[in-house]
Parts: sequence; structure tokens; C-alpha cells
Amino acid sequence: MKSASNHDERIAKMTFASVYPHYLAKVEKKGRTKDELHQVIMWLTGYDEKRLLKQIKDQVCFEEFFSHAQLNPNAPLITGVICGYRIEEIENPLTQQVRYLDKLVDELAKGRKMEKILRVG
Repeated sequence: MKSASNHDERIAKMTFASVYPHYLAKVEKKGRTKDELHQVIMWLTGYDEKRLLKQIKDQVCFEEFFSHAQLNPNAPLITGVICGYRIEEIENPLTQQVRYLDKLVDELAKGRKMEKILRVG
């Protein structure tokens, strides 16, 4: 996918803390928990609970959020369409990582089993 650089730039500068409440509301509205959301985020990023909460508190942008992350080696197994974009075709690495996260949150909200979301087995 070729994306406009202004789109990629806008995503990079967006703060994780500004999007996090939307992620939480989306999953809780569908009966999932904050702990499950954190499990998914920590699986993708390698953050522990303390570091994840610090990212939120420090209002880091997505660019900084993912620059400090240890992306899960199974992240490329996250495929499909999110926000109108086919994840595996996104060329900008940061935009792709943000869309990985969006897709995981979406799968959690849709009631998918945790082992499927975390690409286990």
C-alpha cells in the first residue's frame, strides 16, 4: 500500500495516550477487560505493565511508543484489513505497527479467543 506521507506523519505524531481510551472503551463495550487489552498490547510491544503505563502517563507519540518497543516476532502474522487498509501491504513500518495494534484491539472487541489474537499455535 502506498500511503501519503502526511497520513504516516499524522499517525507518527499522534499520542498513544490519546488513542488508548478509545481502545479501552471499544473492548469494554464488547465485554472484554482492561487486563485483556493490556495483555494484547504487551504481547505486541514487549512492554511490561509498568512500562506500558509510563508510555500513557508520558503522553508519548506513536513514533516514540514503537521505537522503544520490542515488536513480537509473530507480529507479521497479523494480516487482514483495518481502517480500509490491508495490513500486510502497508509500506511505512510505523504505520504498519500502529495498524497491527488496531487489528489486535479489533479482534479482542469482536470476541476472538486470546490464543488466536496472540497468534499461538
